[in-house]
Amino acid sequence: MDRRDPTKRFSDRVENYAKYRPGYPPELYEYLRNYARLASADVIADLGSGTGLLTQLFLERNHRVYAIEPNDEMRSAAEARLAGQANFVSLNGRAEELPQPDASIDFAVAGQAFHWFDPAATKAELQRVLKPGRQVALIWNRRNTQGSAFQKAYELLLDKYGTDYRQVDQQRTMSDEKIAAFFAPNEFAKTSLPNAQILDKAGLLGRLLSSSYVPSPGEPGYETMLTAIGELFERFHQDGRVTFDYLTTTYHSQIHS
Repeated sequence: MDRRDPTKRFSDRVENYAKYRPGYPPELYEYLRNYARLASADVIADLGSGTGLLTQLFLERNHRVYAIEPNDEMRSAAEARLAGQANFVSLNGRAEELPQPDASIDFAVAGQAFHWFDPAATKAELQRVLKPGRQVALIWNRRNTQGSAFQKAYELLLDKYGTDYRQVDQQRTMSDEKIAAFFAPNEFAKTSLPNAQILDKAGLLGRLLSSSYVPSPGEPGYETMLTAIGELFERFHQDGRVTFDYLTTTYHSQIHS
């Protein structure tokens, strides 16, 4: 796996990503309806759509969604799960070179993906494909790394065994200044909503292995990491479950000047 290429980082993580990454809370949809002018008939572009976790939120509410993903393995996983839905359109593409015609999209989203994009090229493409005055929402599920003793211990495990965890963590931690620069000259709005995952032992292992910054099978540290995550589960589980608390953080604004 080439960790330097963001379009290939998850190629060997797809099964675990699809099964064990968190979805998005229904409150997010209501927020976008109330505060980002998302309308019930809007056609949506999901940039860096991955295995379709955010796409699914909108499909369930009858939106037509163009799911745009450059990674073949992740796009195939989304297609296997969602292709039966009439409003689902899967496309091979990048945020920096969108496959839509001009002014054809009502609303755009990026879930857990914008930190991999080139901001300037992405902005130019969004200005091209979005209808004037419409909005873009950049969304992340962020672990509450200090929310419990379990989550603090999980963070220490990532520090110990992660291949490039801190570099990725720094890259995806989008400051308000970076977001402001992307949306400028428009002001942006920000909200955070609670979200959670309850995982059994297999789920915790799968959640760990869905991350691109931990060793793959055969890489140094992989076997000892598996032992460590098992020990972590035994320390903290309650009735065979552990809880990941997240904040689903959303930034949104118009993209046209």
